[in-house]
Amino acid sequence: MIYIVADRIKRLREDMNMTQTALAKALSITRSSVNAWEMGISVPSTQYIVELAEIFHVSTDYLLGVNVSSTVSVKGLTDEDIALVHSIIKHLREKNEGAKG
Repeated sequence: MIYIVADRIKRLREDMNMTQTALAKALSITRSSVNAWEMGISVPSTQYIVELAEIFHVSTDYLLGVNVSSTVSVKGLTDEDIALVHSIIKHLREKNEGAKG
C-alpha cells in the first residue's frame, strides 16, 4: 500500500506541474517530507491525506489505493427492472474480463 500512495502523490503532483517544494509550501511542511512520501520512506498522516485529496481534487480512497465500489439504487424499479440491471452488470463484467485475458 505504501508504494501505491507514493506513486499516486508523485503522479498527481507532476500532472499538476507542481514541484515538491510547491506542494510542501501548500501543506506547510518541508520538501524533504514530500520527497519521503514519494520515495515510500514514510506515509502522510491522515491530516495530510485529506489535504492532498483536496489539493489534487481526488478522493482519499483513491490516494490510499482503496478499491472503489458503487451502489445503485433500485428504488422505484420493478422486479423485472432489477433483474435487467443485474444482467447488464453481469454482461459488462464478463466483457471486461474477456478484454483483460
